[in-house]
Amino acid sequence: MEDARGGGRTTGAMMRWVAVLCLAATATCRPHSGQRRESPTLDRLAESYVKLVLAAGVHDASIVDAYYGPPAWRASVERERVSLPGIRAGAERLLADIRALQGGDEREALRRRLLVDHLVALLARLDMLEGKRLRFDDESRALYQAVAPRIPDARFDAVLARIDRLLPGDGSLQSRFGKLREAMIIPPGRLAAVFSAAIAECRARTRRHIRLPDSESFTVEYVKNKPWGGYNWYQGNYRSIIQVNVDLPIAIDRAVDIACHEGYPGHHVQNILIERRLVRERGWIEFSVVPLYGPISLVAEGSANYGVELAFPGDERVEFERRVLYPLAGLDPSGAAAYAEVTELMVELRHATNQAARRYIDGEIDADAVAEYLMRYTLVTPEYARKQVSFIEANRSYVINYNLGRDLVRAWIEGQGTGDRRWAAHEHLVSSPMTASDLAL
Repeated sequence: MEDARGGGRTTGAMMRWVAVLCLAATATCRPHSGQRRESPTLDRLAESYVKLVLAAGVHDASIVDAYYGPPAWRASVERERVSLPGIRAGAERLLADIRALQGGDEREALRRRLLVDHLVALLARLDMLEGKRLRFDDESRALYQAVAPRIPDARFDAVLARIDRLLPGDGSLQSRFGKLREAMIIPPGRLAAVFSAAIAECRARTRRHIRLPDSESFTVEYVKNKPWGGYNWYQGNYRSIIQVNVDLPIAIDRAVDIACHEGYPGHHVQNILIERRLVRERGWIEFSVVPLYGPISLVAEGSANYGVELAFPGDERVEFERRVLYPLAGLDPSGAAAYAEVTELMVELRHATNQAARRYIDGEIDADAVAEYLMRYTLVTPEYARKQVSFIEANRSYVINYNLGRDLVRAWIEGQGTGDRRWAAHEHLVSSPMTASDLAL
């Protein structure tokens, strides 16, 4: 936490923060009629950046999380298939060109800084593709501008002890929690109905606070053989495809988690607002490509996770689940409050994933030990633990964005006030190109 937050407020940092807020605010922040809106030079450099990310995606498809810019650009880089050394040389030249630019208003300075941040992350990812192995903390700092705190296992043990007291009966804590969770599994035949209701509620709650285009929508697909539980594939034009992995049984609480995280007010909403406000209104074409491994990922994942408690403050979530989702799933709603009490405590165990991933990536433990650690400290089944290991192997330090990201986003948003002020802060956050360094102000 210390490393991510950095120092105090400087004059330059304050000016940068004003520019960030201005991007996400109402029309009062837009240039007056006839005023030059953007730098043609920056536009050309931004186009080069987009093509470099797309070119890197030819070598590693996971790099490009979304792209809705000109189709001809993608077709061109796929034909050319520039080598990794060639992409690196282009990124280094572009980085030097952007750093050499001077002048312009605060928005141009912000735009230059963001392009620099993204190019630095792209170069780090190219290092990894070319075989360079970074330690976990070095990697997360280079890609996401943040380092997860080192938390002693004793803190997780204390949380487990609290959960243990909530689960009476014989057997280990893992087995008792497993029995509780097993009673909360959504039957496969009822999954679509439960998710449809959860999505509709998350959407309605979000639209009360954030104006979204009438044309926005997404479709849900149920898939298998993926390392993740859910994924938003943003298509542009305010549409997404959201995939839910059904490799393993899905408990009732995951319906709201995924509906909020991937949909409203999470990734789907963030991508809509960025497309509308940055790409369409400002013409910042660099945001038409979304690199998975880059400095905005911490805010993206953190705000998506925090979106659950924003949309369902207090007891509103368990009341909705008990009233609507449990009956749709054919589950007994009498255990809803007790299950929610346990799962709320388990939020405090999320950083255990960082601890396991760090030790694994740094070569301190092997995959079997990671799975054992996750089973002990996050109470997952052996099957889910193996799925988590495969996610860590594929995405490495990305795991910090879910829990450290949520902590930083939560602290920043709740520092802005309560009620509607939190929704306004969330909208500013997800529609602005903010990174962990901005949250640390």
